[in-house]
Amino acid sequence: MKPSIPKGTRDFSPTEVANRTYIINTIKSAFETFGFAPIETPSFENSSTLMGKYGEEGDRLIFKILNSGDFLKKAEDKLLSEKNSLKVTSQISEKALRYDLTVPFARYVVQHQNEITFPFKRYQIQPVWRADRPQKGRFREFFQCDADVVGSKSLCQEVEFIQLYDAVFTKLGLAGTTIKINNRKILSGIAEVIGASDKLIDFTVALDKLDKIGKDGVVKEMLSKEITEEAIEKVQPLFDFTGSNLDKLSSLENMLSTSEEGKKGVEELRFVINTIEELGLETTNLEVDVTLARGLNYYTGAIFEVAAPEGVKMGSIGGGGRYDDLTGIFGLKDVSGVGVSFGLDRIYLVLEELNLFKTVELPKPKVVFLNFDANTDIIKLKAIKELRENGVKSEFYPDLAESNKAQKRQWKYITNRAIEFVVSKVENDVFTLKNMSSGEQTNCTLVDLINTLKV
Repeated sequence: MKPSIPKGTRDFSPTEVANRTYIINTIKSAFETFGFAPIETPSFENSSTLMGKYGEEGDRLIFKILNSGDFLKKAEDKLLSEKNSLKVTSQISEKALRYDLTVPFARYVVQHQNEITFPFKRYQIQPVWRADRPQKGRFREFFQCDADVVGSKSLCQEVEFIQLYDAVFTKLGLAGTTIKINNRKILSGIAEVIGASDKLIDFTVALDKLDKIGKDGVVKEMLSKEITEEAIEKVQPLFDFTGSNLDKLSSLENMLSTSEEGKKGVEELRFVINTIEELGLETTNLEVDVTLARGLNYYTGAIFEVAAPEGVKMGSIGGGGRYDDLTGIFGLKDVSGVGVSFGLDRIYLVLEELNLFKTVELPKPKVVFLNFDANTDIIKLKAIKELRENGVKSEFYPDLAESNKAQKRQWKYITNRAIEFVVSKVENDVFTLKNMSSGEQTNCTLVDLINTLKV
């Protein structure tokens, strides 16, 4: 049987790993410049921690882990005979792979609240898993690079996250990236004024799909969720909102004049927009998008989504928002938070498509000792030990060359890996060192060898 990997997962070559590391290091450097500290959480959590936090669609995409041993033993015969997977899951699976990094972070904050100094600024760069249908830019296993602040209600945090996005995408050379921003209070206000407050989640989930399924698709989905035609008619202007950010805010203000919640959302958004206008951004654009909803139930204020530069066909490469009581679900009330995520895998694809990766030098030894004479093996191995202790990356070619063909194989290895220096032989404790760039060959003692290669 031909070996394979599960759909939606990938192997990474040395070059791909180096390129991914370049992106991660760029994001990590920005996180630390903005004052965030790192944490890590387990790859899997108790199912009770994750389920019910992402809405119906999110729950469906969580990978459940079967209980150890005879996982069917505790399952009720009646449920097994009914073949109802939703009902039986809780009896055969108590753990699940994390769907994102935000809910595990909320659990972490509650569990470690007595050790944390608030406001707490954390970043986390780890893989997450979703039982989604694989397609370009959408994988079942992928990395998220998250930064969050909990314990502060200040809108200055939203401003900082926009600046953080700008700093990272500028550093990566992704000029023209667009940060879309909205506020869930505005969406709640719209649902209120059209008489659909009881359908808020259905309304926002459908609206969030506008760029994927179009206006007709959104209307169809809203109708299927029993949102009235009259309510949908009132929301039609949202589909064609135009003008500057301030123009859009003025239009929203008029539309939401009877909703205190909606007006509060406009006020918050206006503060963020005006502050960013004053501070300026280097290479990214900030755009008010009133159809942006982000389908996660825990958002309560500002919401962000990042679109790749124009011309690149890719879903969002980042997103996030404000959540006023996410920790409340774990028993810690009134701890407001806000955070954003960078989609490492999609950012990689965008950089690749735009040919923005710099040539990354893969890890390799500075010097390789060829293996033409078994009698000098111990001398070479001792020399390599000394070189490594002096910080020189060194390697010994393991297989003895017992023919001209085998010697050519070793030289081909040197060429393919672009090795800078080669020790071809040792005689009377004198090493023959060749500089592969210049072709210059010298004889030197071990001390000379170390001094030459340490430079």
